[in-house]
Amino acid sequence: MHHILVDIFTLSVPILEKIVRPILVYVFLVLLLRIFGKRELAQLNPFDLVVLLSLANTVQNAIIGDDNSVAGGFIGATSLMVTNYLVIRFLFKHRRLDQILEGRPSVLIRDGCVCKDELAKELITVHELQTVVRRQGFTGIHEVDKCVLEPGGAFVMTRKVPSEDQQRQNELLSALAEIRDQLRRLEEKTA
Repeated sequence: MHHILVDIFTLSVPILEKIVRPILVYVFLVLLLRIFGKRELAQLNPFDLVVLLSLANTVQNAIIGDDNSVAGGFIGATSLMVTNYLVIRFLFKHRRLDQILEGRPSVLIRDGCVCKDELAKELITVHELQTVVRRQGFTGIHEVDKCVLEPGGAFVMTRKVPSEDQQRQNELLSALAEIRDQLRRLEEKTA
């Protein structure tokens, strides 16, 4: 039993190395994702998902090194979490730097027209955009007034025309206003 506990909790590399490795990999991955754009974060197709999964597996050894102990894993995970917390906290206080690092949103559809230059810049095909539009609850690109790909990989869309629910609500509000006007006229006649 003693042998098992020693294997689980004894580090085979120095603690400082266990702390520095995840920080270096974190910085590298942030820069890499910034360079290669929002597409990877949006996971538009199975290839993007495979890249992210493979990336995680590829850098695993760089994070843990020759150490497979539980204690080493705890130290590496804690280092990653603390680094992320400190970076987010720092960027929260320095919004301009955050905007530079994060990048700008890309308008993919403007006034109902597909912006092919922006699609090409983000390496997104019209077919992939159509898929994203359907995932957002639209039947097609023709219903979208504006589509923005945010730096974090989220798609934000607005409709060209009000949705059916919005149209029904507008009709109800209109009917209620008409009833209110009729009641007011009736009250004026009886007064």
